[in-house]
Amino acid sequence: MEDRIGQSVRSALDGEPRVDAAPPREWPVLLDRTFGPDDIAVVRHEITRLLAAVGFAGDRQHGFVLAVNEVLTNVVLHAGGTGRVVLKIEDGSVWCVVTDSGPGIPGAYLDGLHTPEAFEVGGRGLWLAHHLCDEVTTATGPIGTSIGLRIIVDSAG
Repeated sequence: MEDRIGQSVRSALDGEPRVDAAPPREWPVLLDRTFGPDDIAVVRHEITRLLAAVGFAGDRQHGFVLAVNEVLTNVVLHAGGTGRVVLKIEDGSVWCVVTDSGPGIPGAYLDGLHTPEAFEVGGRGLWLAHHLCDEVTTATGPIGTSIGLRIIVDSAG
């Protein structure tokens, strides 16, 4: 397995993964909270409300919230059950960063390009995120994972 500690794998708009270890600069924060198994629906509704409040609605907003929901669910099911979610705005984009202290993501699921088989159990959360978001960043290792989901608000219709 490839060592990806301290790095992030990005899916650029052209779909080509690249490694980027540069940390993002600080952005205005809309939401910063911890979550557990009983909080997924609450966080999903809170993010939907916050996005609508900044004028981001419609199908792209719903897809983004679905991607966030999948990542939150992965934390609960596969990474110890609790995590942190931060929702930020930067230069016409919304970022949602979800972190956990789980064992890390297996390499087969990192690029988001593996299409899950029809009857395959699991493997759809990150795949969906890569298809619903304009950019997905991942930093993972044995002490936890951080996943960033970005969607461009300016192109929302």
